Amino acid sequence: MAEHVESGLGKARMPDPDNVKGILHPDEQARHRTLSRLPAGSAVDRFVEWYWSVRWDLRGRPPYFAEVLPYPCVNVTFERSETRTGGFVNGVSTTKYIRELRGAGETFGIRFRAGGFGAYTGLDVGSFRDASVALTEVLPDAAGLTERVLAAHSNHQRRTIVEEFFGARSAPDDPTYRLVLHIVEAMEHDQELTRVDQVTDRFGVPIRTLQRMFRRYVGAGPKWVLRRYRLQDGADLLARGRIEDLAALAAELGYFDQAHFSREFTAEVGMAPLEYAKNSLRSRNEVTAKVFPTGR
Repeated sequence: MAEHVESGLGKARMPDPDNVKGILHPDEQARHRTLSRLPAGSAVDRFVEWYWSVRWDLRGRPPYFAEVLPYPCVNVTFERSETRTGGFVNGVSTTKYIRELRGAGETFGIRFRAGGFGAYTGLDVGSFRDASVALTEVLPDAAGLTERVLAAHSNHQRRTIVEEFFGARSAPDDPTYRLVLHIVEAMEHDQELTRVDQVTDRFGVPIRTLQRMFRRYVGAGPKWVLRRYRLQDGADLLARGRIEDLAALAAELGYFDQAHFSREFTAEVGMAPLEYAKNSLRSRNEVTAKVFPTGR
């Protein structure tokens, strides 16, 4: 029997400043840039999760390559840096995302809900997968929006500007989007969901239908979305020091065995799970030593 789907969409949640899931090497990365988030307002929270802002000033220092395992969602970004400036629609990234931080720069981003950008625009977001496209190519009426956002003096002002733009466009209620959102939320938060057949059984959606829905609204298949969430869970736990039993961790995340988990983690993250955990511990100790220096 299909699980009940609520009639309304979830409201925007207050972003947790301590939530670094998806950010690789979070303590090391925090030494090179600042990150802040703002909740979405009622005009857009059917489609937008939250806003985020990254700023860095590495003038006189070597460039830093920030690495992320992105969430299965579209981000619209307004950027100003030595390497890239403008407004962009960034589709779901199915591989590790690497951004070079050089000199001084900033990005103000809109994190849409999984499926939200597709429901809002009516576009097939699968066409944006692993791609970054100029905002005006996707939304021609956004001409001038990037300049206004980057000219604003605070993140709150930037939020007001983008919500006036995106909130002015009406989007009809979309039952398929509501179902997609409900399924994706279950995938993210229920760690017992590790296989697509569990999803189809719970929600009563045939596999082919589920695959079409996910391509159109999310931009990637349901199997990939499940694996991405579980990999994010694994990386987050390892960064927090969960190393005592990697076999048990692999089982919790739905992998056949530790070797399978280690191969996939290494392929996606770029280092083995234990190496990643040790790297995270070393970075955390370096941060602690700077905050609480010990005298001799």
